[in-house]
Amino acid sequence: MFTDSNTHTHHHPAENSATAITSYAANLEAAISSAQDALLKLQHPDGYWVFELEADCTIPAEYIMMMHYLDDINAELQAKIAVYLRSRQAEDGSYPLFTGGPGDISCSVKVYYALKMAGDSPDAPHMSRLREYILSQGGAAKANVFTRIALAMFEQLPWRGVPYIPVEIMLFPSWFPFHLDKVSYWSRTVMVPLFILCTLKATAKNPLQVNILELFVTHPDLEQHYFPERTLLNKFFLGLDKLGRATRPLIPKKMHEKAIAKAKDWFIERLNGEDGLGGIFPAMVNAYEAMLLLGMPADHPHVVVARQAIDKLLVINEHDAYCQPCLSPVWDTGLSVLALQEADKVKNAASLTRAYDWLKSKQLLDQPGDWQVSRPHLAGGGWAFQFENPYYPDVDDTAVVAFAMADSGLPDLEESIHRATRWIVGMQSANGGYGAFDVDNTYYYLNEIPFADHGALLDPPTVDVSARCAMLMARVAQDHDEYLPALKRTIEYIRGDQEADGSWFGRWGTNYIYGTWSTLIGLEQTDLPKSDPMYVKAAHWLKSVQREDGGWGEDNFSYHDTSFSGRYRFSTAFQTAWAVLGLIAAGEVHSPEVKAGIDFLLRTQQSNGIWNDKCFTAPGFPRVFYLKYHGYDKFFPLWALARYRNELIKQ
Repeated sequence: MFTDSNTHTHHHPAENSATAITSYAANLEAAISSAQDALLKLQHPDGYWVFELEADCTIPAEYIMMMHYLDDINAELQAKIAVYLRSRQAEDGSYPLFTGGPGDISCSVKVYYALKMAGDSPDAPHMSRLREYILSQGGAAKANVFTRIALAMFEQLPWRGVPYIPVEIMLFPSWFPFHLDKVSYWSRTVMVPLFILCTLKATAKNPLQVNILELFVTHPDLEQHYFPERTLLNKFFLGLDKLGRATRPLIPKKMHEKAIAKAKDWFIERLNGEDGLGGIFPAMVNAYEAMLLLGMPADHPHVVVARQAIDKLLVINEHDAYCQPCLSPVWDTGLSVLALQEADKVKNAASLTRAYDWLKSKQLLDQPGDWQVSRPHLAGGGWAFQFENPYYPDVDDTAVVAFAMADSGLPDLEESIHRATRWIVGMQSANGGYGAFDVDNTYYYLNEIPFADHGALLDPPTVDVSARCAMLMARVAQDHDEYLPALKRTIEYIRGDQEADGSWFGRWGTNYIYGTWSTLIGLEQTDLPKSDPMYVKAAHWLKSVQREDGGWGEDNFSYHDTSFSGRYRFSTAFQTAWAVLGLIAAGEVHSPEVKAGIDFLLRTQQSNGIWNDKCFTAPGFPRVFYLKYHGYDKFFPLWALARYRNELIKQ
């Protein structure tokens, strides 16, 4: 039953208590109804939801740089992007990778260059502060590999200042220590066209001849420390880098031409129409520029659609604009329907049916995909993250969508559910866990190559993805025990990955709160008792990091320093929702911590029915690239409020 601690002693206790309970229940129901209505209004007529997906300032800066690389400058758009970039500068002059984070030299260098291209004077106060920050960090030469490659293309530093990544890599056999199949999907799609750009030493048109020599501590031709040595293995790869450069003239012309043709064929086969190569901005831009560099005319259909894919990512407002890293309709739709199903399956049936009709049309069945290299005999059944990305179905999205279908109770979904579940079972890695796109993508030695200074080359199994796979398998295995062996292995993987404090690391959301929520709602679908140590320790940890206002919040800095695990300067609605959902899954619905979390959500809901979290919500790559999903404060709090109400009604 509903309970509330805020009773008033000047009325009869029983009468007062009943009134308070009724009032609280009414407030909770009103909040759910308001949030539900707001989310329903955001559904596209075709049935899906898609919210803005914002990254740090690197990508909008790169959009301006792309215009100057091509000498294709849209002055009005450039001015709006510049407004956006200026508004994101930190107090110390730098540009961080996430809200409130420390400055990042690579992002800062690209923003400085983009703003200078847009016409900002180096003497302007914001540019002076930005330049001082960059120089204090050792100058532009200390930026990461991708930034240095961009600077080499703009002739701001010599090509010897970037790793040697020859296009002949395309000819390596599959058994070779470095091969495309050994790296993550995002690395593959970014690298292949980049091989062409780097091998042919692409040169930007740079029509205004904008330079940034002022960002180097010494002249870029004299800079030496582009590749800091980290480990013995890293030193070995640096030696191979030098050897490769020295032997470059010995590569036969026919081999060189064969490699370029193979690289070109590889990425054109995966161009993915107006949704772009890999569905991600860096790969799209590299492919677009590589095709032009290879002499394909600007009006060639492949070139035209590649540019359309890039421009589809733009968010253009009245006064500013930015470029998204990718689009997230399948993820947004899967989570939205879960929230709406918790709120009211019956009332929302029409909306849910439209969403599932759209999702069914996006399920990938017999399309070719890179995952088939490791699983050639596995039938398809997954979903991509984006509108279209057939070569790269996403394990996480697939688990969420198929579970939502199984939870919906709606007809005509069984075939989609079981196709997805069989595909999930087949994508299990040897350790029982799941990566996001590939199986056993664990060639950790590749993180030591000079190109991998971003540390995001691989796609190993992670507990958050694995827990959602367990959630699906456990739900569907209630009537189909063929999924039980894979489920058992996943549960053991999850058990072995729990941190000493009871939390779990969150690879795809911020961070330990996300990982712990993901795991608990997955375990809840299994037959493990709530007395299992995994539940008990996790619930204890979530309670221990609750903030005084009743909410929860965690800074992305916990990816850099684990002492920030579960902690932030303030509470957020989406992380509070995760914690509440996690605690309820652990059997803690009547705990004062859950009640306080619900009160925080009720207190912070806006008059339009949604919340207003302004911080970044997830890592693209921990310590390197962060994201803000604009839908997280719209569906997660609704889900938590509705789940709380439903659990209390059961009592």
